[in-house]
Amino acid sequence: MEPGKASKKPSGRTPGRIESQLLKGVLEYCVLALMRDEAKYGVQLLHELEEKGALATGQGTVYPLLSRLRREELVVTTWRESAAGPPRRYYELSEAGHAALARFAAVWPGFRNAVDGLVIPGKGPGMAPH
Repeated sequence: MEPGKASKKPSGRTPGRIESQLLKGVLEYCVLALMRDEAKYGVQLLHELEEKGALATGQGTVYPLLSRLRREELVVTTWRESAAGPPRRYYELSEAGHAALARFAAVWPGFRNAVDGLVIPGKGPGMAPH
């Protein structure tokens, strides 16, 4: 042990922290994917993420993300009247948003397979699939 440094035990990360870190890396692209075929409003996106379980998040995460996607011109917005209250802002993929989602979709399988090869026993290089 180095002088002046206390010994550290391995971090006791909980599954919640792990899921949170993973979500930070993919949430943007999951939200873009939810808008691939049609425009959606914020609460609708929140519900669809919640239906996926591990992708559930809150308004404090999704609305700032949607604002950033708009500023980066990955989505365009329109206001539409709602029968159930005030008008809603709908988010729709722009051409740049479709392109960003396509790039992610092209990279994701290789990334996922590389991680699986490291963390799942029996999936490493040269291992036969079960």
